[in-house]
Amino acid sequence: MKKGIIGLMGIVCLACQKDSSVLTVQFELPKKIKEISGMVYMSQAKMIWALEDSGNDNVLFGLDAHSGDLKKTCTITNATNIDWEELTKDTQGNVYIGDFGNNDNIRRDLCIYKIGASKLNASSAKTDYKISFSFPEQKELPPKKSALLFDTEAFIEWQGYFYLFTKNRSKNFDGTSLVYKIRNAAGVQQAQLIGKIKTCDTYNNCQITGATLSPDKSKIVLLCHDKVFLLSGFKGGTVLNGTKTLFELGHFSQKESIAFIDNNQILLADEGEKKGRSKMYLTSLRQLKSKP
Repeated sequence: MKKGIIGLMGIVCLACQKDSSVLTVQFELPKKIKEISGMVYMSQAKMIWALEDSGNDNVLFGLDAHSGDLKKTCTITNATNIDWEELTKDTQGNVYIGDFGNNDNIRRDLCIYKIGASKLNASSAKTDYKISFSFPEQKELPPKKSALLFDTEAFIEWQGYFYLFTKNRSKNFDGTSLVYKIRNAAGVQQAQLIGKIKTCDTYNNCQITGATLSPDKSKIVLLCHDKVFLLSGFKGGTVLNGTKTLFELGHFSQKESIAFIDNNQILLADEGEKKGRSKMYLTSLRQLKSKP
């Protein structure tokens, strides 16, 4: 087991507040980050890269993964933060900004930005390219209140494609999330609907707000405010032919960011309450699976 954050799972530390049987508070996020909405973990640098959503600057924040100290900022000079809701990465360490927050299901400018791995070392950078896309199943902007299925806060990159898991804002919420596939290639595309996932039927507890892919590419974890869904055993170029398992976190907050550290340990972050600061939590698949 590596030193630093990798070893924290086995350490009893007075500075670490245990909020539940499966979450340990690692640190409070810097005051500058009030509305974290996506993040990735970079194993070589031991850094967490994070972003904020609508109403905030077009900036990526680099945090020390052990202390939470803000070490770097990178302003993306040729991209506007309309509603940045997620951050993911590929096997080369390039990162991708999901500018596809769409609360009212009315946007015509959904897109993904690629930022080359080497560019994160600078204080400012330009995107490598932009992928603009639309959902062909959405026939109206906005659709009926019973069909508000086209907001998105979760995606991963796998085998040259992005997989998007939509956030259901529909009246009579039933936990349905549409799963779309988009090629990782510059230009304008129509997202391909490959299926649906059902979480659970409580609106505030069962909306998908983040996603992360394990380093060995064998597992996806989907985040909700007080639970996660593990997708595993998928094969053949699709993420929907495996097993879906629900794990309760035992802790409710506005969690919107999740990232694997390794094939077991997982970071989660929430948005701070009015008088509080955002927190970074740590858990593991072993802890989730062992919970009664």
